[in-house]
Amino acid sequence: MTSRPNGSLYTKIENKIATIEFGHPQSNSFPGELLDRLTKELNTLSENPLVNLILLKSEGEGAFCAGASFDELLAVNDAESGKKFFSGFANVINAMRKCSKIIVGRIHGKAVGGGVGIISACDYALASVDAAVKLSELAIGIGPFVIEPAVSRKIGKAAMSEMTLAPYQWKNAYWAKNKGLYAEVYESVNDLDKELEIFCSKLAECNPEALYEMKKVMWEGTENWDTLLYERATISGRLVLSDFTKEALSKFKK
Repeated sequence: MTSRPNGSLYTKIENKIATIEFGHPQSNSFPGELLDRLTKELNTLSENPLVNLILLKSEGEGAFCAGASFDELLAVNDAESGKKFFSGFANVINAMRKCSKIIVGRIHGKAVGGGVGIISACDYALASVDAAVKLSELAIGIGPFVIEPAVSRKIGKAAMSEMTLAPYQWKNAYWAKNKGLYAEVYESVNDLDKELEIFCSKLAECNPEALYEMKKVMWEGTENWDTLLYERATISGRLVLSDFTKEALSKFKK
């Protein structure tokens, strides 16, 4: 485990399964450095012949992921640094999309904003009953522009819009399952982990070539994300500079 003020990232490889665990003291939110480290780790594992499957999880018992770091959002002072920060989420989603391994998400708690984007970019996600989701970006004067293609691909444009236009409203885990974000929801984290162990061990024994070819089929039609997500990062990078957003972020921090 490597612990830093900018969060931690740990990978364990066992029985052809690479488990990536990310963490941050502020509800597992993502500062830019942690986004960069996750991107690099996904790219490295994509080339590792000893890995057939990636399990993505976060630390602790609270939130799965609180999205973007509020501290870094408040620190953005020009459009270029804003675009660079939001490009961190674009990099992670594109790395997940292009990774040669199937990525399974373990969603044990709530997810907001960018955290919902990361869940959406998983190839398969299992969740506990506590794994409610929310897209709160409009409440702080921006929008889920970078993650929208991933979210819409997973749950459809209508459900994405329903979440986006109700930025103060949590959608419970069963709503998320019904929309296709989660494959299954379990009543406890213990039940979730038991099922994950069975599911991942079976899937990791499949032909890795077949898994890779299936992954490519699943992500057909997303090739334009190499440019689209960075165009979206430019929009978010501009909006985060607004007085509305600066004031809203300050209120949220208090």
